[in-house]
Amino acid sequence: MTVTGADAIGLPDSVLADLVLERLTTAYGAAADPGRAAAMRAYMKDVAPFLGLPTPARRALSRTVLAGTPRPDEADCTAIALRCWALPQREYHYFAVDYLRRYAPRLSSAFLPVARRLVTTTSWWDTVDLLAAHVVGTLVEADPRLGADMDVWIVDEDLWVARTALLHQLRYKERTDTDRLFAYCLRQSGHPDFFVRKAIGWSLREYAKTDPAAVRAFVARERGRFAPLTVREALKNIGDVP
Repeated sequence: MTVTGADAIGLPDSVLADLVLERLTTAYGAAADPGRAAAMRAYMKDVAPFLGLPTPARRALSRTVLAGTPRPDEADCTAIALRCWALPQREYHYFAVDYLRRYAPRLSSAFLPVARRLVTTTSWWDTVDLLAAHVVGTLVEADPRLGADMDVWIVDEDLWVARTALLHQLRYKERTDTDRLFAYCLRQSGHPDFFVRKAIGWSLREYAKTDPAAVRAFVARERGRFAPLTVREALKNIGDVP
């Protein structure tokens, strides 16, 4: 099964999305802090404008926005995520990520093209990494047939799609498909971009918490194929190989 080549995504009608977006834009907009927003935008390398909401305050506002709302279905999640992503300020994207993380177990494999659109739109690590580990990873674990899509994503020209494939097993622990993890790391071992090299090391470092011997042996065997950054990241918590 593969859904990577799905047709263009439509925006579903959703009464819940209408309610949430009305509440959300009102609450977030009223709390905006332009001075803080400028500093946040600079810190995030100008990937998007910000409202200037620190994370604790933003999440408190989000709880108020969602108070009394029903649990969403997949169409609601799609509508809320895409409508948030259509707004320029980054905090709306963060809201969507938090919402999808909360309801990821309710999503089907058909949601994967939506996740890909989010990964490839206004892309930066602050949203991509959470989508990879908490949304895409949840979808693939629930439907292992989506592993075929990850096999396509890992060779994608978009570095954020490849990074998502590298990180989608980040929370799997003993359920990690080790062969796939190591194969993905090798497939992108020569990638020139920092964010891909870092993701390789991070994925290995995380799996090393479950099986340090396997990671140490893999790095010892393949070390010459990886950038020093990747090796340092992979071995950070288990020590260098002999």
